[in-house]
Amino acid sequence: MAAHINATIENFGYPGSLIADLGAWVVLLRPKQITIGSLILAAADPATAFSDVAPMTAAALPDAITRIERGLKAAIGYDKINYLMLMMVDPHVHFHVIPRHAGPVKFLGKEYPDTAWPKPPVMSDALDLDVASMNALRDVLAQAIAP
Repeated sequence: MAAHINATIENFGYPGSLIADLGAWVVLLRPKQITIGSLILAAADPATAFSDVAPMTAAALPDAITRIERGLKAAIGYDKINYLMLMMVDPHVHFHVIPRHAGPVKFLGKEYPDTAWPKPPVMSDALDLDVASMNALRDVLAQAIAP
C-alpha cells in the first residue's frame, strides 16, 4: 500500500482506478481518457511542489516511468508519450501520462483516434468509453504495469 493517499489521488478515482501501487508512486487510469491508455502517475507523498517530494519518492520515479512505458507499449502501443505536470486543480505532485498515437488504436473492437496528433494533446477532450471498457482497460494495463 502506498505510504500516503492524498486528495489528488482520491480525486482521480482511487481505489477504483488503481493500476499499480509502487509504494512511492501510484499509477491510476485517468478517468477522462485523452487518448486510449491515459494515466495518472501520482506521488504517494503530501508534497504540492515537485521540489518538495521526499528523496525516496524522487529516487523511485525512474522505475515508475520504466514500468509505465514498458506496460503501455506491451498493452496498447504508442508512438510517443507526453508527461504533463499541471497541478492547477489537483495540488499534489502528479503527472498526466498521455500515450500518443499516429493512427487509431483498436481496443475491444473499437478504434480510438488521437485527434490532436501530432500537436499537443487537448486536455478537455475525452474519448467515449463506457464503464465496462474502462474497467477492461484498467485490468489490461494493471497486468502490464503492476509489479
